[in-house]
Amino acid sequence: MNAMPDLPAACIAPSLLSADFARLGEEVRTVTAAGADWIHFDVMDNHYVPNLTMGPMVCAALRPHIQVPIDVHLMVEPVDTLIPAFAQAGADIISFHPEASRHVDRSLALIRDQGCKAGLVLNPATSLQWLDHVMDKLDLILLMSVNPGFGGQSFLPHTLAKLAAARRRIDEWQAQGGQAIRLEVDGGVKPDNIAAIRAAGADTFVAGSAIFGQPDYPAVMQALRAGITEGDTRRRTASHGPDDAATMLR
Repeated sequence: MNAMPDLPAACIAPSLLSADFARLGEEVRTVTAAGADWIHFDVMDNHYVPNLTMGPMVCAALRPHIQVPIDVHLMVEPVDTLIPAFAQAGADIISFHPEASRHVDRSLALIRDQGCKAGLVLNPATSLQWLDHVMDKLDLILLMSVNPGFGGQSFLPHTLAKLAAARRRIDEWQAQGGQAIRLEVDGGVKPDNIAAIRAAGADTFVAGSAIFGQPDYPAVMQALRAGITEGDTRRRTASHGPDDAATMLR
């Protein structure tokens, strides 16, 4: 029985979509002090997804209050005009959905040309085959574990098998000499399921309502990290079969 390979150090990225919009500066300072590794910045246009959120001006206003990377997730169509705007506003990572770009390769190159790390976001029904010819341009793969547009949704369990398949792609790519690529998951991540999500192969975790609105941010962060540690233990004890991690959601 072969143990699963160790994963990169975990990052927790609280999503501002669930924060108190009247106190965003205070919220990001508080959650960063509680141990957030990144801040996840959801951008929705009421076109690609049925909701409307924040733009580059808000990102720029928050940048002085955020001492960790800003992870911008574009749920907009088209994407290319907003990429330079968010780079100038202080984004460190910019990711987008392939369905929202006419030329995925060019959009990824544009992100890197702006000095940011580039990511591709795959919805629950979007195939991993979108990754086949752009692995060399990726710094991040983000798998949606809910349908995008609204916070507070429940985690879709079939995402675990997709995470495990994406992790195998990343491991194989790096074994061939490719660059490091982070594997992020967004949607319904909570202390009671993060162990299974980690065991499936995720290394970066977006959490919104699980953190914001709770009375004790440090306690929630501690619970999330305890679940991540449990997920690492599961990986060390599981055989390296394609379906093992996918059965670990309890």
